[in-house]
Amino acid sequence: MKLSAKEFMASIAFDRKLYEEEIECSIAHAKMLAGNGIITEEETEKIVAALKEIRKEIQDGKLRFTIEHEDVHSGIHIFLTDKIGELAKVMRVGRGVNDQVVADSRLFLKKETEAINELLTNLLDTLEGIARENVNTIMPGYSHLQRSQPVTLAHHFLAYYQMFNRDRKRFANCLEGINLLPPDCGASAGTSFDLDRTMLAEELGFDGFLPNATDAASDRDFAMEFINCCAIAMTHLSRFCEDLILWDTVEFDFIEIDLEFCTQSKVMPQKRNLDVAELIRGKAGRVYGDLINLLTIFKGLPMTYNRDMQEDKVPVMDAANTLESSLYLFVEMIKTMKINRGNMQRAAKYGYMNATELFNYLSDKGIDSENSARIVGKVVEYAINRGKPIEELWLDDLKNFSQKFDSDVYDEIAIRNVIESKKSTGSTSFKSVEEQLAQIKRDKKRK
Repeated sequence: MKLSAKEFMASIAFDRKLYEEEIECSIAHAKMLAGNGIITEEETEKIVAALKEIRKEIQDGKLRFTIEHEDVHSGIHIFLTDKIGELAKVMRVGRGVNDQVVADSRLFLKKETEAINELLTNLLDTLEGIARENVNTIMPGYSHLQRSQPVTLAHHFLAYYQMFNRDRKRFANCLEGINLLPPDCGASAGTSFDLDRTMLAEELGFDGFLPNATDAASDRDFAMEFINCCAIAMTHLSRFCEDLILWDTVEFDFIEIDLEFCTQSKVMPQKRNLDVAELIRGKAGRVYGDLINLLTIFKGLPMTYNRDMQEDKVPVMDAANTLESSLYLFVEMIKTMKINRGNMQRAAKYGYMNATELFNYLSDKGIDSENSARIVGKVVEYAINRGKPIEELWLDDLKNFSQKFDSDVYDEIAIRNVIESKKSTGSTSFKSVEEQLAQIKRDKKRK
């Protein structure tokens, strides 16, 4: 493979995606120069008009970046010079490439974070809606992938609601760190031009600006934090996808996802593979790689800017794109989900998950724990051998194991009553789930 040093050093292949942010920052910079009396209003209007024209021509495919442009900053400057000539040089006053790249990156991630929060909000609304429709849908809860205790589908979905709600809070917190404009960095020491950075920050919608030029030039903590947030959100999506993949199998048969999100095996046509969920699960690893990539780039860099930092954009852009596409398709996928409530109920009924309540019943009748456990074990074995749930055994059958059993045992071990018996905050009881949903409604009103 033959490659010139110029081609190797060029970043235009990926940072061209920042052209809108570069133009926005340049427009704001031109207005600031006018506000400080460095250029006239007429010159500002000419620069701004040319920059807007460049943006439109890039969007329409009339202007294209090439390897000769090296990076997005040089590319836009060359396009601007072609349109307005020597006047374009004034855009170099009071800023350097270090300022531009950090400002562009922060503006880009500000938009991406806001877009992700919108997608997360849509996911949360969808999960809340499914939970409200399934407060009474009973299913097995699992531990070690074994049926453990009966729960409601609403309770299960609200667990994921809390995960993704924490993701939304994480991104909101991350946005606070992103939403700061770099000062006049220069190489790291700043510039001799006394420009109105507050005006520039307000023009671009930033909350303020960073207090130290050296830190501003060398910092990418905001990018690391952003990818970390993406990685955690992808972890939650991956776990949820694993549930859906299992539930959509013949063995579970709890749900059915629309064929749009599946593929059918060509040689085994009876198989429906939930490929979208599997790909989201796989793409979680991709985002983890993006995080390790960025952390590794920065772990040994001296102050301030080093060319290594050019490589920050690829993992950041990839993580953002991967999470956004995954969130969008995940929501579209679960909206098509058909819930086989009868199968969920049967799985809970034949999972013998009320054995704990049978144990508690005997303990309350004065039988010690060791003997209670032995009796319950025999009852469960007896029920399994006859293909019956415990609650469908005759009282005489139960009395064969202990005379302490009486008719009140059936109230204790009825699956709905088992669920309703949970008293702790955040439990799966119908009352608790309703309270969790009410709290979500109250939280929304406060926003």
